[in-house]
Amino acid sequence: MGERIDCILEKQRAFFAKEKTYDLNYRISALKKLKNSIQKYEHEIAEALKTDLGKSEFESYMCETGMALSEITHMLKHIKKYSKPSKVKTPVSQFYSVSRKIKDPLGNVLIISPWNYPFLLNFQPLIDAIAAGNTAVLKPSAYSPATSEITVKIISETFPEEYVAVVTGGRAENISLLKKKFDLVFFTGSENVGKEVLRNTAENLTPAVLELGGKSPCIVDESAKIPLAAKRIVFGKYLNCGQTCVAPDYILCKREIRDQFVNAVKAEIKKQFGENPLDNKLYGKIINRKHFDRLLSLIDKEKVVTGGGYDEEKLRIEPTVMTDITFEDRVMGEEIFGPIMPVLNYDNIEDVISKLREKPKPLALYIFSENKETVKRVTERCRFGGGCVNDTIIHLAVDSLGFGGVGESGMGAYHGETGFNTFSHIKGIVDKKTFLDIPLRYQPYKNGKNEKMLRKFLK
Repeated sequence: MGERIDCILEKQRAFFAKEKTYDLNYRISALKKLKNSIQKYEHEIAEALKTDLGKSEFESYMCETGMALSEITHMLKHIKKYSKPSKVKTPVSQFYSVSRKIKDPLGNVLIISPWNYPFLLNFQPLIDAIAAGNTAVLKPSAYSPATSEITVKIISETFPEEYVAVVTGGRAENISLLKKKFDLVFFTGSENVGKEVLRNTAENLTPAVLELGGKSPCIVDESAKIPLAAKRIVFGKYLNCGQTCVAPDYILCKREIRDQFVNAVKAEIKKQFGENPLDNKLYGKIINRKHFDRLLSLIDKEKVVTGGGYDEEKLRIEPTVMTDITFEDRVMGEEIFGPIMPVLNYDNIEDVISKLREKPKPLALYIFSENKETVKRVTERCRFGGGCVNDTIIHLAVDSLGFGGVGESGMGAYHGETGFNTFSHIKGIVDKKTFLDIPLRYQPYKNGKNEKMLRKFLK
Protein backbone atom coordinates (compact mmCIF):
# COMPACT_ATOMS: atom_id res chain seq x y z
CA MET A 1 0.00 0.00 0.00
CA GLY A 2 2.87 2.36 0.78
CA GLU A 3 4.22 1.96 -2.74
CA ARG A 4 0.80 2.66 -4.25
CA ILE A 5 0.42 5.82 -2.16
CA ASP A 6 3.88 6.99 -3.24
CA CYS A 7 2.94 6.31 -6.87
CA ILE A 8 -0.32 8.28 -6.58
CA LEU A 9 1.42 11.24 -4.97
CA GLU A 10 4.18 11.26 -7.56
CA LYS A 11 1.62 11.25 -10.38
CA GLN A 12 -0.50 13.95 -8.73
CA ARG A 13 2.47 16.23 -8.16
CA ALA A 14 3.54 15.83 -11.78
CA PHE A 15 -0.02 16.47 -12.96
CA PHE A 16 -0.40 19.57 -10.80
CA ALA A 17 2.92 20.89 -12.10
CA LYS A 18 1.44 20.91 -15.61
CA GLU A 19 -0.96 23.63 -14.34
CA LYS A 20 -4.04 22.17 -16.01
CA THR A 21 -6.05 22.73 -12.84
CA TYR A 22 -5.21 26.45 -12.96
CA ASP A 23 -7.56 26.68 -15.94
CA LEU A 24 -11.03 27.70 -14.76
CA ASN A 25 -12.70 25.88 -17.62
CA TYR A 26 -10.91 22.67 -16.61
CA ARG A 27 -12.28 22.98 -13.07
CA ILE A 28 -15.80 23.72 -14.32
CA SER A 29 -15.68 20.69 -16.60
CA ALA A 30 -14.50 18.51 -13.70
CA LEU A 31 -17.33 19.68 -11.46
CA LYS A 32 -19.90 19.00 -14.18
CA LYS A 33 -18.51 15.50 -14.71
CA LEU A 34 -18.69 14.82 -11.00
CA LYS A 35 -22.26 16.08 -10.82
CA ASN A 36 -23.29 13.78 -13.68
CA SER A 37 -21.61 10.80 -12.01
CA ILE A 38 -23.29 11.41 -8.66
CA GLN A 39 -26.67 11.69 -10.36
CA LYS A 40 -25.96 8.53 -12.38
CA TYR A 41 -25.23 6.51 -9.24
CA GLU A 42 -27.78 8.15 -6.95
CA HIS A 43 -29.65 4.88 -6.33
CA GLU A 44 -26.44 2.95 -5.60
CA ILE A 45 -25.30 5.67 -3.19
CA ALA A 46 -28.61 5.34 -1.31
CA GLU A 47 -28.23 1.54 -1.20
CA ALA A 48 -24.71 1.86 0.17
CA LEU A 49 -25.82 4.29 2.89
CA LYS A 50 -28.66 1.94 3.82
CA THR A 51 -26.19 -0.94 4.13
CA ASP A 52 -23.71 1.02 6.25
CA LEU A 53 -26.06 3.10 8.41
CA GLY A 54 -29.60 1.97 7.70
CA LYS A 55 -30.47 5.34 6.18
CA SER A 56 -33.68 5.72 4.21
CA GLU A 57 -33.45 6.88 0.60
CA PHE A 58 -35.09 10.19 1.53
CA GLU A 59 -32.63 10.86 4.36
CA SER A 60 -29.69 9.86 2.16
CA TYR A 61 -30.65 12.40 -0.45
CA MET A 62 -31.61 15.13 2.04
CA CYS A 63 -28.43 14.87 4.13
CA GLU A 64 -25.79 13.49 1.78
CA THR A 65 -26.31 13.19 -1.98
CA GLY A 66 -28.51 16.26 -2.35
CA MET A 67 -26.19 18.44 -0.28
CA ALA A 68 -23.19 17.35 -2.36
CA LEU A 69 -25.07 18.20 -5.55
CA SER A 70 -26.09 21.53 -4.04
CA GLU A 71 -22.43 22.33 -3.30
CA ILE A 72 -21.51 21.61 -6.93
CA THR A 73 -24.35 23.81 -8.18
CA HIS A 74 -23.22 26.60 -5.88
CA MET A 75 -19.61 26.34 -7.06
CA LEU A 76 -20.56 26.28 -10.74
CA LYS A 77 -22.62 29.42 -10.21
CA HIS A 78 -19.96 31.35 -8.26
CA ILE A 79 -16.58 29.91 -9.25
CA LYS A 80 -15.70 32.78 -11.60
CA LYS A 81 -16.39 35.32 -8.89
CA TYR A 82 -14.55 33.34 -6.21
CA SER A 83 -11.43 32.87 -8.34
CA LYS A 84 -11.23 36.44 -9.64
CA PRO A 85 -8.36 38.62 -8.28
CA SER A 86 -9.65 41.38 -6.04
CA LYS A 87 -8.27 44.87 -5.52
CA VAL A 88 -7.73 46.19 -2.01
CA LYS A 89 -6.95 49.65 -0.70
CA THR A 90 -3.29 50.71 -0.73
CA PRO A 91 -2.00 53.07 1.98
CA VAL A 92 -0.81 56.53 0.96
CA SER A 93 2.71 55.61 2.10
CA GLN A 94 2.96 53.28 -0.92
CA PHE A 95 1.91 55.87 -3.50
CA TYR A 96 1.59 55.08 -6.37
CA SER A 97 0.72 51.36 -6.20
CA VAL A 98 -2.14 48.99 -6.87
CA SER A 99 -2.70 46.13 -4.38
CA ARG A 100 -4.65 42.98 -5.07
CA LYS A 101 -5.30 39.47 -3.80
CA ILE A 102 -4.77 36.45 -6.03
CA LYS A 103 -6.11 32.99 -5.18
CA ASP A 104 -3.83 30.09 -6.04
CA PRO A 105 -4.62 26.40 -5.60
CA LEU A 106 -2.66 24.87 -2.74
CA GLY A 107 -1.62 21.80 -4.71
CA ASN A 108 -2.05 18.17 -3.59
CA VAL A 109 -4.57 17.75 -0.78
CA LEU A 110 -5.59 14.82 1.39
CA ILE A 111 -9.20 14.45 2.56
CA ILE A 112 -9.86 11.97 5.38
CA SER A 113 -13.56 11.40 6.01
CA PRO A 114 -15.59 9.74 8.80
CA TRP A 115 -18.21 7.01 8.75
CA ASN A 116 -21.29 8.90 9.95
CA TYR A 117 -21.89 10.86 6.72
CA PRO A 118 -19.52 8.84 4.56
CA PHE A 119 -20.65 10.19 1.20
CA LEU A 120 -21.20 13.87 1.97
CA LEU A 121 -18.03 14.30 4.04
CA ASN A 122 -15.93 12.80 1.27
CA PHE A 123 -17.46 14.72 -1.58
CA GLN A 124 -18.28 18.14 -0.11
CA PRO A 125 -14.65 19.02 0.71
CA LEU A 126 -13.59 17.39 -2.58
CA ILE A 127 -15.91 19.72 -4.48
CA ASP A 128 -14.36 22.74 -2.78
CA ALA A 129 -10.86 21.38 -3.48
CA ILE A 130 -11.59 20.82 -7.18
CA ALA A 131 -13.21 24.25 -7.53
CA ALA A 132 -10.09 25.84 -6.06
CA GLY A 133 -7.84 23.99 -8.54
CA ASN A 134 -6.24 21.20 -6.50
CA THR A 135 -5.60 17.52 -6.98
CA ALA A 136 -6.91 15.28 -4.21
CA VAL A 137 -6.56 11.95 -2.45
CA LEU A 138 -9.67 10.71 -0.65
CA LYS A 139 -9.42 8.39 2.34
CA PRO A 140 -12.89 7.13 3.33
CA SER A 141 -13.57 5.39 6.63
CA ALA A 142 -13.14 1.64 6.92
CA TYR A 143 -16.33 1.54 9.04
CA SER A 144 -18.54 2.36 6.04
CA PRO A 145 -17.29 -0.11 3.39
CA ALA A 146 -20.34 -0.04 1.11
CA THR A 147 -20.12 3.73 0.72
CA SER A 148 -16.35 3.47 0.20
CA GLU A 149 -17.01 1.03 -2.63
CA ILE A 150 -19.38 3.35 -4.49
CA THR A 151 -17.01 6.24 -3.84
CA VAL A 152 -14.20 4.34 -5.55
CA LYS A 153 -16.52 3.55 -8.45
CA ILE A 154 -17.60 7.17 -8.96
CA ILE A 155 -14.12 8.65 -8.66
CA SER A 156 -12.38 6.07 -10.85
CA GLU A 157 -14.95 6.50 -13.61
CA THR A 158 -14.90 10.29 -13.43
CA PHE A 159 -11.25 11.27 -12.94
CA PRO A 160 -7.79 9.95 -13.75
CA GLU A 161 -5.85 8.89 -10.66
CA GLU A 162 -3.31 11.66 -11.15
CA TYR A 163 -6.16 14.16 -10.57
CA VAL A 164 -8.37 12.52 -7.91
CA ALA A 165 -7.67 9.16 -6.28
CA VAL A 166 -9.19 7.07 -3.49
CA VAL A 167 -7.19 5.06 -0.97
CA THR A 168 -9.24 2.58 1.07
CA GLY A 169 -8.23 0.69 4.19
CA GLY A 170 -7.97 1.33 7.90
CA ARG A 171 -5.63 2.81 10.45
CA ALA A 172 -2.45 1.60 8.70
CA GLU A 173 -3.41 3.42 5.51
CA ASN A 174 -4.32 6.56 7.47
CA ILE A 175 -0.91 6.60 9.14
CA SER A 176 0.88 5.93 5.86
CA LEU A 177 -0.92 8.84 4.19
CA LEU A 178 -0.30 11.21 7.09
CA LYS A 179 3.43 10.52 6.92
CA LYS A 180 3.50 11.87 3.37
CA LYS A 181 3.92 15.48 2.33
CA PHE A 182 0.68 17.09 1.19
CA ASP A 183 -0.13 20.75 0.73
CA LEU A 184 -3.20 20.47 2.99
CA VAL A 185 -4.81 17.75 5.07
CA PHE A 186 -8.57 18.03 5.59
CA PHE A 187 -9.79 15.76 8.38
CA THR A 188 -13.28 15.13 9.75
CA GLY A 189 -13.58 12.90 12.80
CA SER A 190 -12.97 12.65 16.52
CA GLU A 191 -10.89 14.94 18.71
CA ASN A 192 -8.45 12.14 19.61
CA VAL A 193 -7.73 11.28 15.98
CA GLY A 194 -7.55 14.99 15.19
CA LYS A 195 -4.65 15.28 17.63
CA GLU A 196 -2.93 12.40 15.83
CA VAL A 197 -3.43 14.16 12.50
CA LEU A 198 -1.80 17.34 13.82
CA ARG A 199 1.14 15.42 15.29
CA ASN A 200 1.84 13.89 11.90
CA THR A 201 1.25 16.95 9.73
CA ALA A 202 3.53 19.02 11.99
CA GLU A 203 6.49 16.93 10.86
CA ASN A 204 6.05 18.21 7.29
CA LEU A 205 4.72 21.66 8.27
CA THR A 206 1.55 20.73 6.42
CA PRO A 207 -1.49 22.87 7.26
CA ALA A 208 -4.54 20.99 8.48
CA VAL A 209 -8.25 21.67 8.67
CA LEU A 210 -9.90 19.74 11.51
CA GLU A 211 -13.66 19.25 11.63
CA LEU A 212 -14.21 17.59 15.00
CA GLY A 213 -17.22 17.62 17.33
CA GLY A 214 -17.91 17.90 21.03
CA LYS A 215 -20.91 18.14 23.31
CA SER A 216 -23.13 20.64 21.53
CA PRO A 217 -25.66 22.16 23.95
CA CYS A 218 -29.25 23.04 23.19
CA ILE A 219 -30.90 25.64 25.43
CA VAL A 220 -34.68 25.83 25.80
CA ASP A 221 -35.93 28.81 27.81
CA GLU A 222 -39.36 29.66 29.20
CA SER A 223 -40.29 31.80 26.18
CA ALA A 224 -39.72 29.04 23.63
CA LYS A 225 -42.58 27.74 21.49
CA ILE A 226 -42.37 24.32 23.07
CA PRO A 227 -44.23 22.09 20.55
CA LEU A 228 -42.19 23.51 17.66
CA ALA A 229 -38.97 23.36 19.68
CA ALA A 230 -39.61 19.71 20.50
CA LYS A 231 -40.29 18.89 16.84
CA ARG A 232 -37.09 20.53 15.62
CA ILE A 233 -34.94 19.15 18.43
CA VAL A 234 -36.20 15.60 17.91
CA PHE A 235 -35.38 15.92 14.21
CA GLY A 236 -31.85 17.18 14.86
CA LYS A 237 -31.07 14.85 17.76
CA TYR A 238 -32.23 11.58 16.23
CA LEU A 239 -31.28 12.22 12.60
CA ASN A 240 -28.94 9.42 11.53
CA CYS A 241 -29.61 7.83 14.95
CA GLY A 242 -27.85 10.74 16.62
CA GLN A 243 -24.62 10.00 14.77
CA THR A 244 -24.20 13.60 13.63
CA CYS A 245 -21.31 15.82 14.70
CA VAL A 246 -23.61 18.83 15.11
CA ALA A 247 -26.52 17.00 16.74
CA PRO A 248 -27.79 18.58 19.97
CA ASP A 249 -25.80 16.54 22.47
CA TYR A 250 -27.81 17.53 25.53
CA ILE A 251 -30.66 19.86 26.49
CA LEU A 252 -30.46 22.69 29.02
CA CYS A 253 -34.10 23.33 29.87
CA LYS A 254 -35.54 26.02 32.14
CA ARG A 255 -36.76 24.13 35.20
CA GLU A 256 -40.29 25.53 35.18
CA ILE A 257 -41.05 24.20 31.67
CA ARG A 258 -39.06 20.96 31.87
CA ASP A 259 -42.05 18.61 32.19
CA GLN A 260 -43.96 20.38 29.44
CA PHE A 261 -40.94 20.16 27.15
CA VAL A 262 -40.27 16.48 27.89
CA ASN A 263 -43.91 15.58 27.23
CA ALA A 264 -43.73 17.42 23.90
CA VAL A 265 -40.54 15.53 23.02
CA LYS A 266 -42.20 12.19 23.82
CA ALA A 267 -45.12 13.09 21.58
CA GLU A 268 -42.79 14.12 18.75
CA ILE A 269 -40.79 10.90 18.96
CA LYS A 270 -44.00 8.92 18.51
CA LYS A 271 -45.12 11.17 15.68
CA GLN A 272 -41.80 11.04 13.81
CA PHE A 273 -40.75 7.43 14.49
CA GLY A 274 -43.97 5.63 15.41
CA GLU A 275 -45.02 3.63 18.45
CA ASN A 276 -42.21 1.11 17.88
CA PRO A 277 -39.17 2.91 16.43
CA LEU A 278 -37.16 -0.34 16.38
CA ASP A 279 -39.60 -1.65 13.76
CA ASN A 280 -39.53 1.55 11.71
CA LYS A 281 -37.78 0.75 8.42
CA LEU A 282 -36.91 4.43 7.94
CA TYR A 283 -35.05 4.63 11.24
CA GLY A 284 -31.33 3.96 10.93
CA LYS A 285 -28.87 1.91 12.96
CA ILE A 286 -25.67 2.31 14.95
CA ILE A 287 -22.58 1.90 12.77
CA ASN A 288 -21.08 -1.13 14.56
CA ARG A 289 -21.14 -3.24 17.72
CA LYS A 290 -18.38 -1.25 19.42
CA HIS A 291 -20.36 2.00 19.29
CA PHE A 292 -23.61 0.17 20.06
CA ASP A 293 -22.17 -1.21 23.32
CA ARG A 294 -20.64 2.17 24.21
CA LEU A 295 -24.02 3.89 23.82
CA LEU A 296 -25.85 1.31 25.92
CA SER A 297 -23.33 1.93 28.71
CA LEU A 298 -24.38 5.61 28.75
CA ILE A 299 -28.05 4.87 29.43
CA ASP A 300 -29.08 5.12 33.09
CA LYS A 301 -32.28 3.06 33.17
CA GLU A 302 -33.48 4.80 36.34
CA LYS A 303 -33.45 8.16 34.58
CA VAL A 304 -35.04 7.06 31.26
CA VAL A 305 -38.46 8.62 30.71
CA THR A 306 -38.96 7.28 27.20
CA GLY A 307 -37.10 4.85 24.97
CA GLY A 308 -34.14 2.86 26.23
CA GLY A 309 -35.02 -0.26 24.24
CA TYR A 310 -32.65 -1.80 21.70
CA ASP A 311 -32.20 -4.55 19.12
CA GLU A 312 -28.78 -6.20 19.34
CA GLU A 313 -29.12 -8.01 16.03
CA LYS A 314 -30.02 -4.90 14.05
CA LEU A 315 -27.82 -2.56 16.14
CA ARG A 316 -30.74 -0.27 16.83
CA ILE A 317 -31.40 1.82 19.92
CA GLU A 318 -34.70 3.57 20.49
CA PRO A 319 -34.81 7.37 20.62
CA THR A 320 -34.15 7.77 24.33
CA VAL A 321 -34.72 10.65 26.75
CA MET A 322 -33.24 10.86 30.27
CA THR A 323 -34.16 13.50 32.86
CA ASP A 324 -32.71 14.68 36.18
CA ILE A 325 -29.26 14.56 34.59
CA THR A 326 -26.35 16.60 35.96
CA PHE A 327 -22.91 17.31 34.54
CA GLU A 328 -21.58 14.56 36.84
CA ASP A 329 -23.56 11.79 35.09
CA ARG A 330 -21.61 9.40 32.89
CA VAL A 331 -23.55 10.43 29.79
CA MET A 332 -22.15 13.93 30.21
CA GLY A 333 -18.55 12.77 30.27
CA GLU A 334 -18.17 12.30 26.52
CA GLU A 335 -19.76 13.19 23.18
CA ILE A 336 -22.80 10.93 22.94
CA PHE A 337 -22.99 10.50 19.15
CA GLY A 338 -26.14 8.42 19.40
CA PRO A 339 -29.92 8.55 20.02
CA ILE A 340 -29.74 9.48 23.72
CA MET A 341 -31.06 12.87 24.87
CA PRO A 342 -30.07 13.94 28.41
CA VAL A 343 -32.18 16.80 29.78
CA LEU A 344 -30.57 19.05 32.40
CA ASN A 345 -32.43 21.74 34.33
CA TYR A 346 -31.34 25.33 34.82
CA ASP A 347 -32.71 28.27 36.79
CA ASN A 348 -30.74 31.26 35.53
CA ILE A 349 -29.45 31.89 32.01
CA GLU A 350 -26.38 33.68 33.36
CA ASP A 351 -25.40 30.49 35.18
CA VAL A 352 -25.80 28.58 31.90
CA ILE A 353 -23.58 31.03 30.03
CA SER A 354 -20.92 30.89 32.75
CA LYS A 355 -20.99 27.08 32.77
CA LEU A 356 -20.72 26.81 28.99
CA ARG A 357 -17.81 29.24 28.92
CA GLU A 358 -15.94 26.89 31.28
CA LYS A 359 -16.54 23.88 29.03
CA PRO A 360 -14.58 22.87 25.89
CA LYS A 361 -15.85 24.83 22.90
CA PRO A 362 -18.40 22.69 20.99
CA LEU A 363 -18.95 22.47 17.26
CA ALA A 364 -22.53 23.77 17.55
CA LEU A 365 -24.90 25.52 19.94
CA TYR A 366 -28.67 25.85 19.68
CA ILE A 367 -31.06 28.09 21.57
CA PHE A 368 -34.85 28.05 21.51
CA SER A 369 -36.17 31.35 22.77
CA GLU A 370 -38.44 34.23 21.79
CA ASN A 371 -36.47 36.58 24.03
CA LYS A 372 -34.15 38.60 21.78
CA GLU A 373 -31.98 39.74 24.67
CA THR A 374 -31.41 36.17 25.85
CA VAL A 375 -30.55 35.05 22.32
CA LYS A 376 -28.11 37.93 21.97
CA ARG A 377 -26.38 37.15 25.27
CA VAL A 378 -26.02 33.45 24.51
CA THR A 379 -24.87 33.73 20.90
CA GLU A 380 -22.41 36.55 21.60
CA ARG A 381 -20.90 35.34 24.87
CA CYS A 382 -20.72 31.57 24.38
CA ARG A 383 -17.92 30.17 22.23
CA PHE A 384 -18.82 27.55 19.61
CA GLY A 385 -18.34 26.75 15.94
CA GLY A 386 -21.78 27.70 14.62
CA GLY A 387 -25.42 27.09 15.34
CA CYS A 388 -29.06 28.07 15.08
CA VAL A 389 -31.70 30.08 16.86
CA ASN A 390 -35.00 28.18 17.14
CA ASP A 391 -33.79 25.27 15.02
CA THR A 392 -31.06 22.63 14.83
CA ILE A 393 -28.64 21.36 12.20
CA ILE A 394 -29.79 23.57 9.32
CA HIS A 395 -26.87 26.02 9.41
CA LEU A 396 -24.94 23.32 7.53
CA ALA A 397 -27.22 23.79 4.54
CA VAL A 398 -26.53 27.53 4.11
CA ASP A 399 -23.85 27.82 1.41
CA SER A 400 -22.98 31.39 2.30
CA LEU A 401 -22.06 30.39 5.86
CA GLY A 402 -18.69 28.80 6.50
CA PHE A 403 -18.89 25.65 8.63
CA GLY A 404 -16.21 24.70 11.11
CA GLY A 405 -15.22 24.37 14.74
CA VAL A 406 -13.19 26.39 17.19
CA GLY A 407 -10.75 25.25 19.84
CA GLU A 408 -11.46 21.65 20.83
CA SER A 409 -14.12 21.30 18.11
CA GLY A 410 -11.72 22.01 15.26
CA MET A 411 -9.94 24.59 13.18
CA GLY A 412 -10.62 25.95 9.73
CA ALA A 413 -13.92 25.96 7.85
CA TYR A 414 -15.49 25.14 4.50
CA HIS A 415 -18.70 25.31 2.40
CA GLY A 416 -19.23 27.81 -0.41
CA GLU A 417 -16.76 30.67 -0.71
CA THR A 418 -15.21 29.77 2.65
CA GLY A 419 -14.44 26.31 1.28
CA PHE A 420 -12.97 27.75 -1.91
CA ASN A 421 -10.69 29.98 0.19
CA THR A 422 -9.73 27.11 2.51
CA PHE A 423 -8.33 25.15 -0.43
CA SER A 424 -6.59 28.23 -1.87
CA HIS A 425 -3.55 30.28 -1.00
CA ILE A 426 -4.54 33.94 -1.04
CA LYS A 427 -1.41 35.86 -1.92
CA GLY A 428 -1.06 39.60 -1.73
CA ILE A 429 0.54 41.51 -4.61
CA VAL A 430 1.61 45.15 -4.65
CA ASP A 431 2.11 46.51 -8.16
CA LYS A 432 4.34 49.59 -7.69
CA LYS A 433 4.37 52.02 -10.62
CA THR A 434 7.67 53.25 -12.07
CA PHE A 435 6.83 56.79 -13.20
CA LEU A 436 7.42 58.12 -9.68
CA ASP A 437 9.83 57.14 -6.89
CA ILE A 438 9.61 58.94 -3.55
CA PRO A 439 13.08 58.87 -1.91
CA LEU A 440 11.80 58.99 1.66
CA ARG A 441 12.62 55.35 2.53
CA TYR A 442 16.19 55.24 1.20
CA GLN A 443 19.44 55.76 3.12
CA PRO A 444 20.95 57.99 4.25
CA TYR A 445 18.12 58.67 6.70
CA LYS A 446 17.68 62.29 7.70
CA ASN A 447 15.94 63.87 10.65
CA GLY A 448 13.69 66.84 10.33
CA LYS A 449 11.45 67.17 7.33
CA ASN A 450 11.72 63.56 6.11
CA GLU A 451 11.01 62.14 9.55
CA LYS A 452 7.97 64.36 9.98
CA MET A 453 6.63 63.19 6.64
CA LEU A 454 7.26 59.54 7.54
CA ARG A 455 5.36 59.91 10.82
CA LYS A 456 2.42 61.44 8.96
CA PHE A 457 2.22 58.43 6.66
CA LEU A 458 2.63 55.76 9.33
CA LYS A 459 0.85 57.07 12.41
